[in-house]
Amino acid sequence: MSEFQTTRLGDITTKVGSGSTPRGGESAYQSEGIPLIRSMNVHFDGFRRDGLAFLNAAQAAALKNVEVRANDVLLNITGASIGRVTSAPTEMDGARVNQHVCIIRPDDRLESSFLRWFLASPSQQRLINGIESGATRQALTKEKILDFEIPLPAVDQQREIVAELEKQFSRLDEAVANLQRVKANLKRYKASVLKDAVEGRLVPTEAELARREGCSFETGEQLLQRILETRCISWIGRGKFKTPDALETMGLLELPSGWAWTSVEQIAEVISGLTKNPTRESLPLKLPYLRVANVYANELRLDDMAEIGVADNELQKLMVLKNDLLVVEGNGSPDQIGRVAKWDGSISPCVHQNHLIKVRAVIAEPDWMLNWLISPGGRKQIELVSSSTTGLHTLSSGKVGHLPVPLPPVAEQQRIVSEVDRRLSLIRRVETEVDTNLKRAERLRAATLQKSFGVGRLGGD
Repeated sequence: MSEFQTTRLGDITTKVGSGSTPRGGESAYQSEGIPLIRSMNVHFDGFRRDGLAFLNAAQAAALKNVEVRANDVLLNITGASIGRVTSAPTEMDGARVNQHVCIIRPDDRLESSFLRWFLASPSQQRLINGIESGATRQALTKEKILDFEIPLPAVDQQREIVAELEKQFSRLDEAVANLQRVKANLKRYKASVLKDAVEGRLVPTEAELARREGCSFETGEQLLQRILETRCISWIGRGKFKTPDALETMGLLELPSGWAWTSVEQIAEVISGLTKNPTRESLPLKLPYLRVANVYANELRLDDMAEIGVADNELQKLMVLKNDLLVVEGNGSPDQIGRVAKWDGSISPCVHQNHLIKVRAVIAEPDWMLNWLISPGGRKQIELVSSSTTGLHTLSSGKVGHLPVPLPPVAEQQRIVSEVDRRLSLIRRVETEVDTNLKRAERLRAATLQKSFGVGRLGGD
């Protein structure tokens, strides 16, 4: 098909243009009315209604020159999503676009779907991402778009190519949807494993084993007393140890026999981190330090570590030791605040910033506390203590210290942690396979487009 001529896009379109945002920005959007399409709605796999904004009649009238028609090609022209392209669905007829989305309306010589898939092809995406204009961000200008070279076989042949592409993509989309369902099921299963773990339903409890074997065991309540006594002894030389207040258990889940409710501050040291300021630049000792960007839900991301000046008298407090838990503080959405991960000791010495709260367990298994904090029940408690009347969610060392924690006997903690690790390891293995297959599907989609629009087909690069 390399014999087909290419034509300048501007010569085979009746409209190419982007819109704007109404005065007042997002605060001026309506809850209903005429849709305003933004870059978040335009994806390679189709149009997404999530986040769709709406305009009133006056706002829409001001954007009358960028009125969308069904099957218009929509192309993102700025920012990280530059080059994403789809077709406008029928229900978007009469919508408007903002300044980050360009309407491309072909004339009767060019099929809209043919243009959409050509613009999504690897060769054309490389061209789009190679074009840069604007002082601060990547952008496609109208002039650049008009100058795109578009292959132009006969309309019947365009339709034939599109039909074959969409047949193959339909099968691929079904496979991807199945993989996404597997991912969602794995997420639910993981939550179920953690819920069962922290409610005493994952392994036999110590109380059950003791009854079977006719022996005694150290209960959670006795363990808590031993932890407090140990902390009091280890505190010698640091002044008088102040026993944390007993936890108010009203409204908390009824625990299995042999367990006890406690609080983070009763069974662990809760320590704030360092504050970054200009005076630290002059300190001779520079150490790697952990930031919010390094801590995710049960995951450390250490590819971007920073260094900071630390005074000698701060080291004992600020050093992060292997098995310390790091809890994300600060303002944010309920699902992001309170992210927690266990420090793996891979960088030593290392300190932490004040937006990470360090939790150092005493006797109790740190992995047990981690499993509780990332479980549905633990997340609920974090959201409860972090909520405020202003709608913002914030944590502090005091709030983290007051978080309730169920406390099983040590041996039971160890059995539960071991079983959780086994099951989560299986989940991670399947998740890796699913992600690998999702990436394979994306490569196959790109290869299919490249085969249709690449070298030796429609005059690609």
